[in-house]
Amino acid sequence: MDLFPPFESYAAGMLEVGEGHSLYWEVSGNPAGPVVVFVHGGPGAGTVPTYRRFFDPGFWRIVLFDQRGCGRSEPHSCITANTTAHLVADMDALRAHLGVERWLLFGGSWGSTLALAYGQAHPQRVTGFVMRGVFLFRPHEVEWFLTGMGCFFPEAWRRFIDFLPQAERGDPLAAYMRRLNNPDPSVHMPAAKVWCGYEEACARLLPRDGGGGTDGPGALATARIEAHYMIHEGFLGTNQLLAGLDRIRHLPAIVVQGRYDIVCPPATAEELARAWPGTRLTIVADAGHSAMEPGTRTALVEAVEDMKRLAIRW
Repeated sequence: MDLFPPFESYAAGMLEVGEGHSLYWEVSGNPAGPVVVFVHGGPGAGTVPTYRRFFDPGFWRIVLFDQRGCGRSEPHSCITANTTAHLVADMDALRAHLGVERWLLFGGSWGSTLALAYGQAHPQRVTGFVMRGVFLFRPHEVEWFLTGMGCFFPEAWRRFIDFLPQAERGDPLAAYMRRLNNPDPSVHMPAAKVWCGYEEACARLLPRDGGGGTDGPGALATARIEAHYMIHEGFLGTNQLLAGLDRIRHLPAIVVQGRYDIVCPPATAEELARAWPGTRLTIVADAGHSAMEPGTRTALVEAVEDMKRLAIRW
């Protein structure tokens, strides 16, 4: 089973959420169906129309939205008043704005982090979880991103670290933060391109041309907001998401994990599943981190299809 054929949204808009931020949202699929919300990664990556296609439009009412500072949300690339608590509050404001009582959370990578944080804050508003490439935003997971991925992609890591002057390589996160938040595009855009190129080069079992990443505002939003969250440890307490599992332990969860996910290694997904009895963990043998690799796409679509059986009880 692969992605559903392309289809269009039937409603879209902007929602003001305070502190000068407005979120882009869209709805597609069955207006009367159970609701699923796509919680995108990054943080800072935004959504694209392809993401609708994980869901059967004849069954689900499908909500996509861009988190603060990214995609079509405004102001773009903005890290002011941009924390996990803000994003959790934004999601619940969007839920209320759309008249949704409860929804299924679908999120990968940072999207799994935010889905868990939202679910633990508002368990009564959640019907279940489908997650991929689990990331719990603990210090060792951030450190792995900054240095550990180089064990498997040394050439990509070398480009990432060699972008910085020798004197700044001992603390690459702080060094990139300074550049990504510099107002001069001649400073922040090259840094954003290298940051995104590093992540992209490590994201698939079979890497694309590992060169340089992408240009444009999307790269700046991804790099700047990711670094902002990393330097603040995800705006989460130590082991917060594992410690808060009692609030959502009663809810169904399916985790899809690439065996060769270098960005978010499988050990984290396995740890989450062990701490959350009843969670179904599917390891995709021929996949890395990207949701769009064939085996992962299939497993995610099948996971959402399996959630249909539970939807009649919601």
